[in-house]
Amino acid sequence: MKHILFVCIHNSARSQIAQAYMNHFYGHLVHAESAGLEAGILNPIAVRVMMEDGIDISNNSTKTVDEFLSANPTVDTVITVCDDAGAERCPYIAGAFQRLHWNFPDPSALRGTEEEILAQTRTIRDQIKARVIEWIEQQ
Repeated sequence: MKHILFVCIHNSARSQIAQAYMNHFYGHLVHAESAGLEAGILNPIAVRVMMEDGIDISNNSTKTVDEFLSANPTVDTVITVCDDAGAERCPYIAGAFQRLHWNFPDPSALRGTEEEILAQTRTIRDQIKARVIEWIEQQ
C-alpha cells in the first residue's frame, strides 16, 4: 500500500482536504496523511465545505512535517498542495520516490463576505477533489 503525504503551509485546509478525499475514495489502495511546513489550526471553513460533501474532518489534528517525520520516517509520495513559493520551502523527505506539486490558492488568504469566501473555498475543494481522482486514475 502506498503511503502519501500531502503538505501545505499550515496543514489547515488544502492538505487536510486532499488527505480526506484520498482516503475516502482510495483508502483501499493508499494511506494518505497530511502535514504543514508550520504549525497551524484546522480551518473552520474547510471543515464546513468538506461536511457539505459528506466528509467530516472536524476531528482532524494539524501537524508539522517535522512532527509527521518523527512518527513516520518514510513515505512513498509527497504532494505539495500549496502555492509555488510554499512548495519550494518543502523539505527533502528521505525515501519518497515521488514528489509532486499541485498549486492551489490558500483558503486562509481569501477575502470577501462569508458567502464569497465559502464559494471560493468550495471551488478550491472541488479542484482538489478532481486532482485526487485524476492522479489515482493515472496510477
